[in-house]
Amino acid sequence: MGNVGFLSCLLLVAFLLAGGACAHDHQGIGVYELRSGYFTVQFTNYGATMLSLVLPDKSGKWDDVVLGFDSLESYKNDTTYFGAVVGRVANRIGGAQFTLNGTVYKLVANDGNNTLHGGSPGFSDVIWSVHSYDTESHVTFTYDSYDGEQGFPGNLSVYVTYMLIGNNKLGVKLEAEALDKSTPVNLALHTYWNLAGQNSGNILSHDIQLFWSKVTPVDDTLIPTGEIRDIRGSPYDFLEPRTIGSRINELPYGYDINYHLKKVAVVQDNLSGRKLELWSNQPGVQFYTSNQLDHVVGKGGFVYTKYAGLCLETQGFPDAVNHPNFPSQIVNPGQHYENVMVYRFTAY
Repeated sequence: MGNVGFLSCLLLVAFLLAGGACAHDHQGIGVYELRSGYFTVQFTNYGATMLSLVLPDKSGKWDDVVLGFDSLESYKNDTTYFGAVVGRVANRIGGAQFTLNGTVYKLVANDGNNTLHGGSPGFSDVIWSVHSYDTESHVTFTYDSYDGEQGFPGNLSVYVTYMLIGNNKLGVKLEAEALDKSTPVNLALHTYWNLAGQNSGNILSHDIQLFWSKVTPVDDTLIPTGEIRDIRGSPYDFLEPRTIGSRINELPYGYDINYHLKKVAVVQDNLSGRKLELWSNQPGVQFYTSNQLDHVVGKGGFVYTKYAGLCLETQGFPDAVNHPNFPSQIVNPGQHYENVMVYRFTAY
């Protein structure tokens, strides 16, 4: 634990010197650390964001495996959503509008003519309150989203809990309750992972297994067509483990697609031996290979480029509010929304 403690302290000091805060700054923004016997993970209540996760490889070498920045100001100016909780509705809503109970709701368009990750600013760019915190167990952030925020109906209470489970698991629970109006809710965690280390290069040599055979195809603006397509035998087929880069050149840009699934994924970097396993209760996961990263200066001055990290965003289907055949994301007053993830980390 000595090495991991030293590295996590260096990360925290760098963040503080560059404009972060150990307890709180004048805006009430802080850094919160959870420490298990196997890994250390840090968060901030700005965007309920995961800042870092430090764990050993098969030889005992410690690395931060989460892409991100050294300073709070960089997170405030971020367009990549590094490590953030996104919502009220993650992913895209076509035409920046939807109809619910006979009312047309027009949203803020921040991705061409579409709404991406709840609009701008979304949940990733607000300061969350700290509901409870224990460095040996959990941290819970809360946010009260107001009626009409980015065009969405109704007041919404949102909770995000990061919790240690045993020695080598991290649990994440995203919760919401509609207080007075029916509203769509689809929260997601937008962490970029590189199991070889955040400053190691790209993730094309990582092995990945995704436990489902269907995706929701998209048009040229990344809005689902409404089809749910079997992808066995295609470049999107990861039912058996294979390297991410093995067929990526058959795609125009890289992977940025929603898989329809139950069990989620296993990712392994063979050089370091680090392995990530993911479970979730959500109907889909957006597998994204950071296709749009373009010389982003990250931690320690390392420059992130295309394919520097991978995202596994467990969620409902994109643009579900405009596709009646997709699982509904509507939460009615008094109903409870919950997106649960469990990550297990090993190295061998």
